[in-house]
Amino acid sequence: MNLKRKANLICKRLINNYGDKIVERRFEPIDELVLTILSQNTNDVNMFRAYENLKKTYPTWEEVLQVSEEDLGVAIKSSGFFRVKAKRIKATLSEVIKRVGKLDLSHLEEMSVKEATEWLTSLHGVGPKTAAIVLLFCFGKATLPVDTHVWRLSKRLGLIPKETTREKTQILLEETIPKNCIYSMNYNMVKHGREICKAIKPLCEVCFLQTSCDFFQKTTIS
Repeated sequence: MNLKRKANLICKRLINNYGDKIVERRFEPIDELVLTILSQNTNDVNMFRAYENLKKTYPTWEEVLQVSEEDLGVAIKSSGFFRVKAKRIKATLSEVIKRVGKLDLSHLEEMSVKEATEWLTSLHGVGPKTAAIVLLFCFGKATLPVDTHVWRLSKRLGLIPKETTREKTQILLEETIPKNCIYSMNYNMVKHGREICKAIKPLCEVCFLQTSCDFFQKTTIS
């Protein structure tokens, strides 16, 4: 089957089962950017705990810029790798101030996905996934953050070669998946990965994507 047709079919089946969820703006862009940095190498519970303590300790991002990396690290300690993240947060906020003149990312609204991604990933500590999250959730741009679930499902379904990196996965999926599906694809693939296509002991017997899944076909044959 043509890869784009296959991606479209998978997208439709995911929507039929989980809904066509349109992402809603969760936080202001700067907040989302910092939150995503905090999310690196940790779970949602620890991420939000660190974020809430950070905002409680330093209510404005201007205050964050004024404190030392050590003090900032204490505030976000629950996120893990807090020293690295404190350095990244301060460096990122400083770069935004230097380039824009204030802590504001609203200029990304008028940029194309490619331009906005390049701008964000040029910031210290901001990779393609972080940029995609900010652009998708804050600006409604058609880009697909690739977390561990999206990456795993993409390989098992045969949407990408097995050896594909996360960064390359995002590029390939955005070229393959219909633009109108991008908005729901991240949410639905993450949900499917958590509930059905688990990393260990996937529930293939109840999966509605069986006929489109390379992993299932190979497992059944073997």
